[in-house]
Amino acid sequence: MCLFCNDIFIDLYRTHVIYLQSRTPVFQANKAYHVKAAFKTGSFGVVNPSLLWEQKLSENVSASLSTEYMYTTGKYKFTYAVAGGYDTTAVRRNGDVNALRTEGGLYGKIKGGYWRTKAYFYNSERGYPGAVVRNRFSHEDRQWDTNFFLQSSFKKDFGEAYSLLLNTKYAYDYLHYLADPRKEEATMYVNNTYRQQEVYLSMANRVTVLPFWDINLSVDYQWNKLNANLTDFPYPRRNTTLVAAATSLHFDRFKFQASVLGTFVHENVASDTTSAGNKMEFTPTAIASYKPFKNIDFNLRAFYKRIFRMPTLNDLYYTFIGNIKLKPEYTNQYNIGFTYQKLFTGTWLQALNVQLDAYYNEVENKIIATPTNNFFRWTMINLGFVEIKGVDVVLQGGWKLGDNWTFDSRLSYTYQKAQDFTDKLDEDTYGGQISYIPWHSGSAILNTEYKSWELNYSFIYIGERYGISANTPHNYYLPWYTSDVSLAKKFNWKKKDFKLALEVNNILNQQYEVVRAYPMPGTNFKFILNLTI
Repeated sequence: MCLFCNDIFIDLYRTHVIYLQSRTPVFQANKAYHVKAAFKTGSFGVVNPSLLWEQKLSENVSASLSTEYMYTTGKYKFTYAVAGGYDTTAVRRNGDVNALRTEGGLYGKIKGGYWRTKAYFYNSERGYPGAVVRNRFSHEDRQWDTNFFLQSSFKKDFGEAYSLLLNTKYAYDYLHYLADPRKEEATMYVNNTYRQQEVYLSMANRVTVLPFWDINLSVDYQWNKLNANLTDFPYPRRNTTLVAAATSLHFDRFKFQASVLGTFVHENVASDTTSAGNKMEFTPTAIASYKPFKNIDFNLRAFYKRIFRMPTLNDLYYTFIGNIKLKPEYTNQYNIGFTYQKLFTGTWLQALNVQLDAYYNEVENKIIATPTNNFFRWTMINLGFVEIKGVDVVLQGGWKLGDNWTFDSRLSYTYQKAQDFTDKLDEDTYGGQISYIPWHSGSAILNTEYKSWELNYSFIYIGERYGISANTPHNYYLPWYTSDVSLAKKFNWKKKDFKLALEVNNILNQQYEVVRAYPMPGTNFKFILNLTI
């Protein structure tokens, strides 16, 4: 598990999770501090200043302080097709956001390891613009969030044979949601507050048995608590223990990893309600890679994973969202693929990287969220059995023209067939592509730098989809795509490094919806000024 994570990217199609560690301060020679300030503004009334200060306190201890404020009106024009009539232009309202983030950290180096401590605070107020249905363009629902966590990590290598990693975290999350019929007659009065707490402890051990053989044993414990101001709320308390045993073999041209994860969940709720129940599951994983040619950077790879996903307390118990009957999700995941990389010298093509993966997943009780007329009020449901077949292709290249001009590109394509095989008697849904999963999707990212100038182009394509497993014309969604461009210039003024950038998003002004009845912005701009000291 990763505690020092700012972002978690979740691939909804393949159930992969990538954890990203927060930045650790790095200082230039003879410099004890690093400061980076930024200011962003542009369409939708965006005001977004930020500041990062990193300070070396000693040779082995450093600190960082980061803060950011963001405000936007969230107002933008969009085109709306009126049934039986003509297209009209309206303004998206109640999409404003007012948010403040502050975080600080301490980072220490020790012999054979490190320690880290980080505190994080976030506070925001935002509106929910809601769905555009039946010529209704305005919604007045509001949400307030307060999030705080404090976490620490300690890692030390005791010689070459044993390593220890300890993690701990406490988190508190507050959410207040208000729908007031005095402001919007068509809505039902809702004034809900939710308070969650989490305590997390982790210990991971690695033993090097032989130079090519490692053994790992880790134990994680997590305690969760959810309270709310609702009548007859179940007040769930959950204790989760994760025990993982793994081994890895790594030779020059062959690598193999195998592990077994034990998940033990014990949940309590108020006496008059029914909990999701206690669970005990063991899930194996096997990963292998092989380099068939000694002097060619070509690698074959394959893995099998058995995944157990317990519904979160939010999935189960949030009013208008939760589903107390939601079942855990089980996935068998198979993957085979290859990577190829080649570096070139004496030519304009500097590097070429190709990746291809083919996969097949079997998912029992797949958990999906279906949108309603408001982004807060999603509905959680299970699909009894889903088969997912797909192919991912990534092609990356790097070019250099002369001493001052470089060019990088990344092209990706995904084909995915995700079919709902839950009910053989339901001819409309059986074998249908599941909601919001396109058969075809892809992206292209192009970047070029010339001296102090930088130009970027990004293209994203999402193919045709259906809103639910009943693949009927009424539930059909057209493909959509966007093109974004940015231009940046680096310069030095009064011995300070500056970077000025202009971003133009959706340059073709396409009117599209990621989720039906939620129109996205057309062409919009952003100006960014960065100062580095």
